[in-house]
Amino acid sequence: MRPYAPAPVPAHARPGPSGDGPGTGVTVPTPMRISARTQYALGAMLALASADGPMRAEQIAASQDIPRRFCDNILLQLRRAGLIHSQRGPDGGYWLARPATRIALADVIRVTEGVDPVGRPFPKAAAPLEGIWAELRDHEDRLLSETTLAVILDRSG
Repeated sequence: MRPYAPAPVPAHARPGPSGDGPGTGVTVPTPMRISARTQYALGAMLALASADGPMRAEQIAASQDIPRRFCDNILLQLRRAGLIHSQRGPDGGYWLARPATRIALADVIRVTEGVDPVGRPFPKAAAPLEGIWAELRDHEDRLLSETTLAVILDRSG
């Protein structure tokens, strides 16, 4: 398998001068916000899914442009959650605990972001929107639960 490499961020999707929206300096509301920790964790998992054998932490960090200390913490978190295994020593490294076809994006996101079953209350003026946001959340949950690491690797070529 070809190693997974993150795609460059197109200019129109980069934050604007104020750092809060794509190229315009305007905040663009999105239904889901993914932290840098989660993006790094997903990148690390995709790197492991595309590897032919165990990968060392420094290989994962370098291949995904993850700061090394941050990478070590993320790998520890993923290992404690049972998504990856590790072995020390010259032939050691990290590898997936299950096949990439059985690890959903939602599995990784739950480890790094946690689960927010309650959500935020809507102000009275926005109460009519609550139903549509709930549908959107359900759609996101379903999509992330059905999309596996293998699906992402297949889509990336």
